[in-house]
Amino acid sequence: MEYKESFLQYLQIEKRYSAHTVRSYQNDLNQFYSFLESDAIPSDPAEISSHQIRAWIVGLMENGIASVSVHRKISCLRVFFKYLRKQGVTVNDPLAKIVLPKRKKNLPAFVGEEELNTLLDNNNFGDDYPGLRNRTIIEMLYLTGMRRAELTGLHINDIDLTAATVKVTGKRNKQRIIPLTKPFMARIQEYVKLRKEAGKASGEDWFFITGKGNKLYDKFVYNIVRGYLSMVTTIEKKSPHILRHTFATHMLNHGADLNAIKEFLGHANLSATQVYTHNTFEKLKKIYKQAHPRA
Repeated sequence: MEYKESFLQYLQIEKRYSAHTVRSYQNDLNQFYSFLESDAIPSDPAEISSHQIRAWIVGLMENGIASVSVHRKISCLRVFFKYLRKQGVTVNDPLAKIVLPKRKKNLPAFVGEEELNTLLDNNNFGDDYPGLRNRTIIEMLYLTGMRRAELTGLHINDIDLTAATVKVTGKRNKQRIIPLTKPFMARIQEYVKLRKEAGKASGEDWFFITGKGNKLYDKFVYNIVRGYLSMVTTIEKKSPHILRHTFATHMLNHGADLNAIKEFLGHANLSATQVYTHNTFEKLKKIYKQAHPRA
């Protein structure tokens, strides 16, 4: 257990992983150690073998855990054991011979342009502070493609009203600047004014806050986004991340350069952004089948 705690501190302090990522690693490690305990397997890292890790993978698959989740959990173990080898705790790598199940490639879900325009143009969010804040949250996620954690981490001074930009602090504290549209800047100025008039003071000046003046938490944002998206779309997932997918897909559909979208999203590699080209290709295929006389 002491190795696990020091590993998590290493991720947070030295690797500068986000709190969300560290929690995910912690949950995956807890699940793995629970498996070891339930099968009476010694938890000493030096005694853990590839056979035991394979048994864990089989158990996960039999319990209906998606292959993408299994990949993430094994990725966690790879980083964990690499850390242990660097610390001299163990010499062998029990994951060296692990072959993972193939990942099913699901296309990112997104909200259609018509549905989102209906939400933003025809829905009455209300003129009070919660209504304007909720609308600004929806627009901020859709117009910038930022992650939920990046949104809740915004401070007042991250918005540059003169330059019409927002400074986003992403994974590993990497920062990027995203331009904002003139209509949205007017909305932001309206929000900031109402925020002050309503006496919404926050000790750390978080840009988005609750009615009590506290920083927004993940579930709070999720409930807002899910509630409003439910009004205009029937897609199964209606999380804040869907608006990130929607931003990228709509940008590509309107001719944006893939490298530019990569920068907007804060992706480290272009391969992470290329998944959105599948959505646009599916749209092109549909248009082709509808329009070509020989299709």
